[in-house]
Amino acid sequence: MNVPSEMRNEIVPNNILMIGATGVGKTEIARRLAKIADAPFVKVEASKFTEVGYVGRDVESMVRDLVEQSVNMVKAKRKEEVREKASVIVEEIILDALIPPMRKSAGFQVQNGESEEIPTSDAELNERTRNLFRVKIKNGELEDRKIEIDIKQSGNAGIGMVGAGMMDEVSMMNLQEMISGMMPKKARKRRVTVAEARKILMEEEAAKLIDMDEVKEEAIRKAEDSGIIFIDEIDKIASGASKKGGGGPDVSREGVQRDLLPIVEGSTVNTKYGAIKTDHVLFVAAGAFHISKPSDLIPELQGRFPIRVELDNLTQQDFVRILKEPKNALTKQYEALFEAEGVTVSFDEGSINEIAETAFTINAEIENIGARRLHTVMSRLLNEFLFDVPDKIAAPASLSITQPLVKEKLAGLVKNKDLSEYIL
Repeated sequence: MNVPSEMRNEIVPNNILMIGATGVGKTEIARRLAKIADAPFVKVEASKFTEVGYVGRDVESMVRDLVEQSVNMVKAKRKEEVREKASVIVEEIILDALIPPMRKSAGFQVQNGESEEIPTSDAELNERTRNLFRVKIKNGELEDRKIEIDIKQSGNAGIGMVGAGMMDEVSMMNLQEMISGMMPKKARKRRVTVAEARKILMEEEAAKLIDMDEVKEEAIRKAEDSGIIFIDEIDKIASGASKKGGGGPDVSREGVQRDLLPIVEGSTVNTKYGAIKTDHVLFVAAGAFHISKPSDLIPELQGRFPIRVELDNLTQQDFVRILKEPKNALTKQYEALFEAEGVTVSFDEGSINEIAETAFTINAEIENIGARRLHTVMSRLLNEFLFDVPDKIAAPASLSITQPLVKEKLAGLVKNKDLSEYIL
């Protein structure tokens, strides 16, 4: 993106093909990459697509999903920019619902079709009361007070299925958007608390302050320049998958690959927000390739994924690190769950090693599903304690997870293989 303009369009992204068993972190790597780069990110399964002409999703839908994600990202960013301005407008709407202003014109107020003179003292009193309530709203003192607000509804209910069988997805979306734009927006009254009203009105008012044409332009640009599409299970559409018992005719699998090719190579896809070029979208494909090999993909598609990465199976030590180091580590998640009920949970070094060893052993003996096994083992270990809170384990309390406790809770599962296959 920093290259001088004459060469910039010629440089195509180096798409990545990740090869590794399930649960080694292929999706997580791509998801984190997108988060760090603040890029629109979409994850799709290659096995869900069908060749054009068959019933099912066509490959262009992944690009439309990417643009949708990009629009949501830009919209959220713009809403954050106008939040302060919108909150002032929302406070005034809430104030009007609580203490309606006295509309006066040269000392007169119209009520029930008749003009009535308003004493100056009443108008002043109304303004003073409004100012008092304005401060209370700002300080959050009236959050539970019920008020009546108008919520706008678009009048396009029930048109979603018109001509669905005769039109493609983009035409359908454009038609729906056009009809919803023509239909008058109905307002309905709803009685809610001030806190709920603030949330509802904030969305409405922020949307009014945003220029959607600018949002669409920026979103298309963002998706084109920095969008990431993660295509999982690409090995399932390789021709070798059906030769060795994967089922299904090769022609359909190859058809999906051929449909995928122009999008990965770079083409223009129509979306309801406008046309998007996929020339500079980064494609990250992943698959276990147990049955098929990367060479079973059609040669043109292979050539579009120049970077090949082989991910090793996770070791027992990796499991220990996964349980301890990430910000969203499972141990930290369970600590937070118990803390919400006023119970302090602590895991000692021995217990973490034992959990990792149990998960690793079950993976080796039954089926290797990688780090996902830690979820089932942790859930088996702690679900009973979670069930007992707060009835049997009342707050404030502390719970220490030790190695003997882990062994006691999980001993039966490791020994009884038949039972483990069903539970884990």
